[in-house]
Amino acid sequence: MIKLKGLHKAFGRQEVLKGIDLKVEKGEVVVILGPSGSGKTTLLRCLNFLEQPDDGEITIGSTRVHCNHVSRQEILAIRRSTAMVFQLYNLFKNKTALENIMEGLVIARKVPREQAEQTSRQILAKVGLADKGDAYPSQLSGGQQQRVGIARALALNPEVILFDEPTSALDPELVGEVLGVMKKVAQEGLTMIVVTHEISFARDIADRVIFIDGGVIVEQGPPAEILFHPREERTKQFLKRILPVEDYAI
Repeated sequence: MIKLKGLHKAFGRQEVLKGIDLKVEKGEVVVILGPSGSGKTTLLRCLNFLEQPDDGEITIGSTRVHCNHVSRQEILAIRRSTAMVFQLYNLFKNKTALENIMEGLVIARKVPREQAEQTSRQILAKVGLADKGDAYPSQLSGGQQQRVGIARALALNPEVILFDEPTSALDPELVGEVLGVMKKVAQEGLTMIVVTHEISFARDIADRVIFIDGGVIVEQGPPAEILFHPREERTKQFLKRILPVEDYAI
């Protein structure tokens, strides 16, 4: 279970998160929607302390931290509970696909190399890249690189995987292969928090959709409710811009 209470984050005078309260149950798939600059990515990065929140509480599993006086050990505990899939893949360009997946296991988790390699090969197969273990990122398509990124996250066996717009940097024809892997991950019962504008994923896979704007949660609920029968005018305006005309029935 994940719980955020009163999460605040500012960059200089710009307050990006204004007291976010959020609870995510184990195995739940939550999609976060919102316009650019609404605080979506900052929220994800604060959740695993890639950005340190200014105030609030974060609970992931049995670890609970107070963000304005958190120790290094507590930050490490939070990070061990999470894994991040980045918009631009963030793979080591001088390492093969297999080595990219092994890195976190060997360096961060101190798993023996032989065991790490076995686990990494199994997960490469799981994302449909069993034959790409020796390939470097430059030899892979964007979709393949992002699938390696997902495999790297899965290998860590985290309590939650955070996806930061995982398809936004891909050519349109490559989006489907990444969404297919994400759907498979969701169906296995992993907890996922996904920042995305892929409405089909939100509609078909998410348990809950959250709309954020101006650093606050405007509304949240089941996909059918938020996507097609939102209550708040700001949500309606946003969806009108991103939903296909034939789907827009608000």
